[in-house]
Amino acid sequence: MTMTMPRRTLVPFSLPLLLLAACGGGDAPARSAAPTAKPAATQPTGEHEAKQLFDSLCATCHGTSGHGDGPGAAALEPKPRSFSDPSWQDATSDEQIKKTIVFGGAAVGKSAMMPAQPQLKGKDGVLDALVKIVRGYRAK
Repeated sequence: MTMTMPRRTLVPFSLPLLLLAACGGGDAPARSAAPTAKPAATQPTGEHEAKQLFDSLCATCHGTSGHGDGPGAAALEPKPRSFSDPSWQDATSDEQIKKTIVFGGAAVGKSAMMPAQPQLKGKDGVLDALVKIVRGYRAK
């Protein structure tokens, strides 16, 4: 037989615990003299976040292969860009790719079906890593 406390007795204890957790738990612990941050060489520069974003947002239309063959591509007209097209790769600057990602296709004279990602504005490391992913699909 499992015993549980009545809800009304948990509420007075829950609120102070929630407030304590939200405020950082009271007194700050003593800091050691040793640095706790990772050395600069091991800190992420946006590649991990860019990979997650590409897999969850971009690949929906552009596909995991970058050929514009993602599961959402069938319903789109015009079809999503194939990143493997060498003429497009040659004619498109990294800055154009970044602007298209942040502001969307309509803002750069392309398809309005390409959504803007304004949350990435100012996230240079993530945008650079997304451009690197796009450039990696270039056909040899």
